[in-house]
Amino acid sequence: MAANRDTDKTDTVAVELRLDRIPRLYNSLDPAPFHEKELEAAADDYIVGSVEDAGGQPIRLVVMLPDEELARPEAGHVPASIRHHFELRRDSERRRLRSMWRRGRMALLIGIAFLAVCLFGRSLLLASSSTAAHIVAEGLLIVGWVAMWGPLDIFLYGWWPIYGRCRMFDRLTRLEVEMKPLK
Repeated sequence: MAANRDTDKTDTVAVELRLDRIPRLYNSLDPAPFHEKELEAAADDYIVGSVEDAGGQPIRLVVMLPDEELARPEAGHVPASIRHHFELRRDSERRRLRSMWRRGRMALLIGIAFLAVCLFGRSLLLASSSTAAHIVAEGLLIVGWVAMWGPLDIFLYGWWPIYGRCRMFDRLTRLEVEMKPLK
């Protein structure tokens, strides 16, 4: 598989994918019907990488094949199958995001409960005049707040990359795919 990337006059980034045969585009181990097949990992990586490199610019995929491959009935299904592949990837990322939010909510409940126990224990230890008790009390305060880092990480930072991938795959579900003869 050879590929080339250039920009045309309308500021649409044209991503060229040069193939010698249609089956090279798809995972050969995927038993799904042709129009539902998963893309080959290298093709998927190349398309996704090109979209990431393009930033917010409009993008179109130009699949270049020999004339005899373009004449095959499967060639007409390639654009829809590529978009279908990215629909599946988008749905997978959305499930991953929902799972992360669910895990974050559970971690937040556990973290708050643990922090409450630590603060209660701290208040009991601070009632003592012992220096050792005061040291342990301060340790409980620190440990209680450190336990809150996991949920805070999810809610403040962890979801951004996954949400960004959801948006990118959503964009790829509407990807313009053009079939052209190999030059």
